[in-house]
Amino acid sequence: MRNVKVNDAAEAISGLQDGNTVMVGGFGGAGLPCELIDAVLALGVRDLTLISNNAGANGHDLSMWFEARIVRKIICSYPRSAKAFGEQYKAGTVELELVPQGTLVERIRAGGAGLGGFLSPVGVGTVFEKGKQKLEVDGREYLLETPLKADFTLLKARQADALGNINYNKSARNHSVVMATAGTTVAVEADEIVEVGEMDPEGIVTPCIFVDRVFLSKKS
Repeated sequence: MRNVKVNDAAEAISGLQDGNTVMVGGFGGAGLPCELIDAVLALGVRDLTLISNNAGANGHDLSMWFEARIVRKIICSYPRSAKAFGEQYKAGTVELELVPQGTLVERIRAGGAGLGGFLSPVGVGTVFEKGKQKLEVDGREYLLETPLKADFTLLKARQADALGNINYNKSARNHSVVMATAGTTVAVEADEIVEVGEMDPEGIVTPCIFVDRVFLSKKS
């Protein structure tokens, strides 16, 4: 029987390399996979492209990656709370691709669904249209938004089983559901791991076909 359980966060990110693209779930502190964030730091990789909602908020979060200067580029919606990111962006040592939040989620969904992109009216006539292809449909202008995918996706689950089925703790679900579909390797930090068959099928939010590695959080 399929079993994706691994021992810890370090094993869950095995194979992560310099220059990889990494998606990280979480909205503020809700659903943030802190042990996986720590494991990436301990691994010592560099030049990462980070896809997330934000750049952290100067706590035990993604701001630590900027303090360690391991991020080359971030694609996100709200980076302003992270002091280290702000300093590096002003100095020109980190690249920012700012994406409206709904567009960010839909670009990730397109990546997971294997789509070539989608047309959005958001940003037409603003700085967001710079460098993007503009198309007209039924007399209205749209921007072609390209899909986002990652080498690794790091998520936090409330509950998982050994097959890799997972669910989330309320608002901790946030962007994680679509991110799970768009990563080549999806690593999940879970508060609880139950036996196969114990999870209510109706309560499984992300099915096991999207999950590659699961480990039990040390805080559990």
